[in-house]
Amino acid sequence: MIPSIRHTNLIIFLGCLGLILIGVFYEHVMKYEPCPLCITQRAIFDVIGILALIAFLHNPKLTGVKIYAVLGILAAIGGGYFAQHQLWLQSLPADQVPACGPGLAYMFEAFPFMEAVKLLLQGDGSCAEPHKVLGLSFAGWSLMAFVGLGLINLWQLVRALKKGDVSAQAS
Repeated sequence: MIPSIRHTNLIIFLGCLGLILIGVFYEHVMKYEPCPLCITQRAIFDVIGILALIAFLHNPKLTGVKIYAVLGILAAIGGGYFAQHQLWLQSLPADQVPACGPGLAYMFEAFPFMEAVKLLLQGDGSCAEPHKVLGLSFAGWSLMAFVGLGLINLWQLVRALKKGDVSAQAS
């Protein structure tokens, strides 16, 4: 049975919640310190999950479904960009890896907000150290998750467009 558009939004939310909880587990239980790009990707999972939860609770008409789906696709593309950027940093030879920058708390205390955000989004040497789970780095898993979330949101958009075509033809 194919879940409804509304229930698919709940599934997206629960998937993002699971991804965030995995990140929190690795940070607090396994003691992995997240790099700036990991934090950025986690924030984008937050955005996608919150959008899906709002869409689930809102249960909009077709126009709203399309808007939520497009926003989810755009967020997944953004998250995929940062995940692939981290994978690129991880692929660099050791002598080409950028130097590690200051800690996140220090960046936001010492630099103007927009400069700290820019440094956060660029990543640094700490982002180049691949922590692997089942043979794939966190960034690799993250990229796969963003692709999956983007495709699910695209499916939501296509379903809404098809429903719109059917109701337009019935008029």
